[in-house]
Amino acid sequence: MRRRQWDTTLYELAEAQAGYFTAAQARAAGLHQVRLAQLNRRGDIERVTRGVYRLTRYPISPLGQYMEAALWPQVRRPDAQGVISHESALAIYGLSDASPASVHVTLPVEFRIRRAVPKRLALHYADLKPTDVQKVEGVPVTTAARAIRDAHAGHLGAALIRQAINDGRRTGHLTLDQAEQLEQELLGTKPRRQNRRTKSIRGDAG
Repeated sequence: MRRRQWDTTLYELAEAQAGYFTAAQARAAGLHQVRLAQLNRRGDIERVTRGVYRLTRYPISPLGQYMEAALWPQVRRPDAQGVISHESALAIYGLSDASPASVHVTLPVEFRIRRAVPKRLALHYADLKPTDVQKVEGVPVTTAARAIRDAHAGHLGAALIRQAINDGRRTGHLTLDQAEQLEQELLGTKPRRQNRRTKSIRGDAG
């Protein structure tokens, strides 16, 4: 069956964003707010929060709450991308047992919120480099190394930081060099390979 124009437009918007899109994105694609309200009443889309919608025919993503949080800042400022960060990024990667009560989102430094922030969101401000961000099933997330540094700066306990580094090394989210650098930088631990070389030299000397 041939798709209707609105169906094609919304699917293209939602496909790269885990099934979600903003009203601003829909308007930019040629769909008026009145049309969105009609589609919402019919059940073709659902409003998950003010200005953020989900295409109901799109499979529900386990990362949906994170996509919703990342899109929330774009409702008023389409140019401001929210990036999932800190302990929430660790949760997406499955690094450590950290279980944040809020979804952590990092916004550009120049961006300022002039409306009530949902209680479930914890906002941070930093100008992230392109190398600090990657997509996980369409969701913009800080890299594992950046997430661990941010969580440490946010006073996540040393035990959880160590666990996150070990998990990152084990799962491949961190390279061995990255893991050793983080251990030295955040925990004051000497690089393992240096320790191995020292033991080897002592053993040869014996």
